[in-house]
Amino acid sequence: MAVIGFIGLGNMGLPMASNLVKAGHEVLGFDNEPEVLMKSGESGIITCAEAKDAAEEAEIIITMLPNGQIVHAVLDTIIPVMKKGSLLIDCSTIDVESAKSLHSRAQSAEILSIDSPVSGGITGAAAGTLTFMIGGSNDAQKKAEPILDIMGGRQVPCGDGGSGQAAKICNNMLLATTMIGVGEAFSLGKKLGLEQQALYDVMSTSSGYCWSINAYCPVPGVGPESPADNDYKPGFASSLMIKDVTLAQQAAAETGQATPMGHNALELYKEFLADEPDDLDFSGIITWLENRDRG
Repeated sequence: MAVIGFIGLGNMGLPMASNLVKAGHEVLGFDNEPEVLMKSGESGIITCAEAKDAAEEAEIIITMLPNGQIVHAVLDTIIPVMKKGSLLIDCSTIDVESAKSLHSRAQSAEILSIDSPVSGGITGAAAGTLTFMIGGSNDAQKKAEPILDIMGGRQVPCGDGGSGQAAKICNNMLLATTMIGVGEAFSLGKKLGLEQQALYDVMSTSSGYCWSINAYCPVPGVGPESPADNDYKPGFASSLMIKDVTLAQQAAAETGQATPMGHNALELYKEFLADEPDDLDFSGIITWLENRDRG
């Protein structure tokens, strides 16, 4: 059993860390929110007053933080106290350049590292079924494998440092565009007098087949259970989708790659979030599309 430091115990981090505790690992946890720390202690996590306290005794450090700037602020604190040969696993979703910088900083300190953003949301974090998209050396990935196995159902090696983040933002840019397309198709079908179930039966078994229809249909009562059946409570919040597609657009600008669908998807999600009183699941954009004029 390993001693694991876990920094960032929010909606995703806490269930991930709790699964490590259930598997028998000693988990030293830190979050800058006192209420979150209190809740973490109730889950069997040994809470720490500072991030460095969770890092200096650990063999493995896992971070799950909001953005690259915060990740590097935490690294300023923990890298000086981490043991040589220890492993840093960053499960945050951050920009690719920040992820590459993380690897460079870890290598300079003789620390193994992977960037390993996740897919699967809060439900997957609680169930231990997350998918990890991994960038980093083979040695680091091999050391991380048994720990990631506890928190997730699948690990996908993507290449060198930063590749995990690159895969995550490309995937979520595609997801944003497909969910909008699915919402438009169902909205049009409804106005044409089609039963939503009938349209689902066609699209889910024809060339329109995709995850946004078959696994996460945005129409209540149609297809497998999804946030649509719970008043579009996240799930995966629209604000998080905006964050990820913004990172994708930043990467597109840096590389000179045209992504017109991704650009338009980002603008539509921004409009949707601005018009909604709550931060609904990203699939809830169908309700906004249904009420839009053609313009």
